[in-house]
Amino acid sequence: MVKKLIVPGKIICVDNQDSILTNTALEIYDGIINSFIPTDKIQKDNYDEVYEAKNLTLIPGFIQTHVHLSQTLFRCLAEDLPLLDWLRLKIFPFENAHNETSLKVTAQLSINELLMGGTTTFLDMGTLRYGEVVLSEMITSGIRGFSGKCLIDINDLYPDFKSTAKKEISDIINLAKTFHNSANGRIKYSFSPRFVLSCSAELLKETKEIMKDFSGSVYHTHSSESVDEINEVRKRFNKENVEYLNSIGVLDDHTVLAHCVHTSDSERKMLKDRNTKIAHCPSANMKLASGVAPIPQYLKEGISVTFGADGAPCNNNLSIFNEMRLASLIQKPILGAGVMDAKTLFRMATIEGAKALHLQEEVGSIEIGKKADLVLIDLDSYSNSYSDSDDSVYSDIVFSSTTENVKGVMVDGKWLVKNRESLVYDQQEVVINGKEQLKELLKRI
Repeated sequence: MVKKLIVPGKIICVDNQDSILTNTALEIYDGIINSFIPTDKIQKDNYDEVYEAKNLTLIPGFIQTHVHLSQTLFRCLAEDLPLLDWLRLKIFPFENAHNETSLKVTAQLSINELLMGGTTTFLDMGTLRYGEVVLSEMITSGIRGFSGKCLIDINDLYPDFKSTAKKEISDIINLAKTFHNSANGRIKYSFSPRFVLSCSAELLKETKEIMKDFSGSVYHTHSSESVDEINEVRKRFNKENVEYLNSIGVLDDHTVLAHCVHTSDSERKMLKDRNTKIAHCPSANMKLASGVAPIPQYLKEGISVTFGADGAPCNNNLSIFNEMRLASLIQKPILGAGVMDAKTLFRMATIEGAKALHLQEEVGSIEIGKKADLVLIDLDSYSNSYSDSDDSVYSDIVFSSTTENVKGVMVDGKWLVKNRESLVYDQQEVVINGKEQLKELLKRI
């Protein structure tokens, strides 16, 4: 048994009582949180490692419920376009040009950025091909997450970038059998139709049925992101986007819909009744001029909302801090200064994310028996609050901090970032590889 002890200045538990602990150390046995120890009771000789971090605050690892690892290579190459043009002119051609090597490198770049920013669990929307490459890299890296190849059997925007329903279904069954619950359950498969406009009803429905055979997996798609998208859905099916998904029976509590910027009253009732989860991506919604999602209304109505940075070409980074901050700021001018408070945002980025992915018994808070997915954050920088009050700590994290404040990251009790250094990737090497692979990829378009 490996016994570790972390001795932080403060512990933000995110439990049901929103406990904030001081003068307390966290004991970890074989990657599981074992107990809280008063600092005056510590017996250092009992541990394989004692990590002194009294100048840092210990928080649960962040959880992002919508990212695109395959797109990180394309950062800053798809600017100033609305969603459908962004896909047609840039993203689909780029993704179509991926080979196994470029996809591995973009996965490394993405996971590195997520870990360095304190994200320990994510839900990834894969690309059309080579899904095994991303899942294998996730296993190797030590991060926790879900991924699955995106499903496309219709593509009027970029016809070269599609498959057939039959092949898509065969591929996802093989991938799910191989990767779901791999790495001792750390890696799970997600069934990922790209969006309504790129999938036949057969593919959407059959994928949902297959998902039910893989306990703990999720159904992950985009919905109601832009007005143009919704107008096209309406034209094809004479239904709203969420309404259509509901009509074919794919909405339930294991469905995660990215965006939901534009929904009707009846669609919101469907989301609530089906206990469907929404992944909110405010940076992408602003960047692509998609709109402002009615997040306070969703929350008021009891609909699950969590955060994702989406893809680097529409953000342009993968920082959970940006998403928390922006999610609040875009609502306040519309609805008043009191909406979207810092504690709510922080919980959405941690325990609520875990609940959306049905991982709340394992991660999302610092509680005995849960996995040690943890982040050490420095709240003593010149740009952070000068108050030691517990009342300001959530605001300090959400509104005053960035990824640079993250100093340590642990998943399953294993350090992946320590003293602001990645123990997984060589920072210089991964960037050099990214630049080389991008040059080669662009030649294939």
